[in-house]
Formats: sequence, structure tokens, C-alpha cells
Amino acid sequence: MPADRLAIRKTYKLFIGGAFPRSESGRSYPVRSTTGDFLANAALASRKDARDAVRAARGAVAKWAGATAYNRGQILYRIAEMLEGRRAQFAAEVAAAATGDAEAEVDAAIDRWVWYAGWADKIAQVHGGANPVAGPYFNLSAPEPTGVVAVVAPQESALLGLVSVLAPAIVTGNTSVVLASEQRPLPAVTLAEVLATSDLPGGVVNLLTGRVAEVAPWLASHMDVDAIDLTGVADAGLATELEIAAADNLKRVRRGGSDWAADPGIGAMLAFLETKTVWHPKGV
Repeated sequence: MPADRLAIRKTYKLFIGGAFPRSESGRSYPVRSTTGDFLANAALASRKDARDAVRAARGAVAKWAGATAYNRGQILYRIAEMLEGRRAQFAAEVAAAATGDAEAEVDAAIDRWVWYAGWADKIAQVHGGANPVAGPYFNLSAPEPTGVVAVVAPQESALLGLVSVLAPAIVTGNTSVVLASEQRPLPAVTLAEVLATSDLPGGVVNLLTGRVAEVAPWLASHMDVDAIDLTGVADAGLATELEIAAADNLKRVRRGGSDWAADPGIGAMLAFLETKTVWHPKGV
């Protein structure tokens, strides 16, 4: 093989509806390591791509929300197994994108995915239950998924942070449209490849890469998005604008923390759940 051979520059695609389409815009941008070395090209998602992702997410809601909690947990656990199988690749991508112990971050991300998978059939028992009422009635409250959740992934923690905002949204039956870290998208793209070959139904997770300032406003204002996680929006002014846009259809809005090593708790799961309460006569 010639020593001066020019390597092929890979251009990663989007992940929408279980497939990997090119961006409708036809644009891409270079992804570089912390030392400035070229790593790959990533697609620059457009408004049309965001709309397509929301449409795919909406189409997957009924099947995913209608699956048993046990089944969702098993699918998420299978994803964790596949993450473990590609541990070395994830570690290399995390190392290229940030400083610190890359292997430790990957291990933490896998462990966190397993942790959320275990909550799939338990969150309803913790957050729901029977309510005491005055009268011969059963009064029962149960959590239900909100629907389509848009997620602006953390910018610095490209894998552990991403898992920490994505897993709690889908484990409870929501579907999602994720805008990956703008400068560190490769771990997210590799995660999409894992999801595509797992048992996760197409459309449950849809991944976009590109500019936060360009894509996030379309997700915040989209009338078929039910909730949005703005954890990855670093610009305070932009975050305020997105919250205002989200208010048009009363979206739930979440702003997560940045200490990804801390105990996540169940707050991120509860943020995208609705509570349904029913009354039923006890009879005689």
C-alpha cells in the first residue's frame, strides 16, 4: 500500500426513524479533537431535518408508550450490553473530544444506562399509588409519558451527559429528538449506531447534529413537541428565548445540572411524566 495514501474522510449522517439519512441541507462541518486534529465530518441539520425527526418520534409514541415497562427495561439493558461491547471505540472518541479519564466516563455512562433500565418497571410504583379519599372509592394515580421530548445534549460531557438526559426520557415511554453536542458529536453518533442495531423501535430516539443556535429554536417552537430539555444550551440569552418559544404550546421545560458524576436521582424521569388519577367505586 502506498505510504502517501490519502485516507477517506468519513461524513457521519443523521439518525431519524431508525435510518441514517443525509441532512436535507447537504451541509456538513469538520469535527476536531482537543488538539485540533481532524476526526470526521458531521451533518449540519436543518429545520427540515428537525421536522422529519419530530414526525418520526411522534409516529413511534404509541408503540413505545404502549410497550410494557418490563419490555422497555429489557431493551434498554440490551443497549447497555452493546455499549459495553463497543467500550474501546467510545473511550477513543471521548478521549479525542475532552480531557480526563475517558475509560472512566464510558464505564460511568454504561452503568448509568443500566441504572435507568432498572427503573423502567419501578418508577410507577414509586411515583404512583392509591390516594386516601373520603368515600367508598378507589382513587389511583399513575404516571404516563408526556410524548415527544426534544433534548439539547450537554456540550462538554459528550457521552455521560448525553446518557444522563436521554435515558430518563425514554425509559418512561417518551420518544425523543436529540441535538448532539455541537463540537463533540462523535460519541452520540456512535450511540445512534448502537441504537440502530438494538431492539429499540425506529423513531424512539432520533439524533441530529449541528448548530444549537440554528436547530434548537425549531424544536422549541414545534407544536408537536411536548417537552424540551435545555441542559445543553450554554447561552443564557438563547435559553430564555427557547423557553419563551416553548410556552406557545405549554411544553414542559427542563434545565438539568452539569455534575454528571453525582447521583442522578429520579427527578429527570419525573420531569417528563404526566400523572393520571382515576376514581372507581368500591362497591358493596
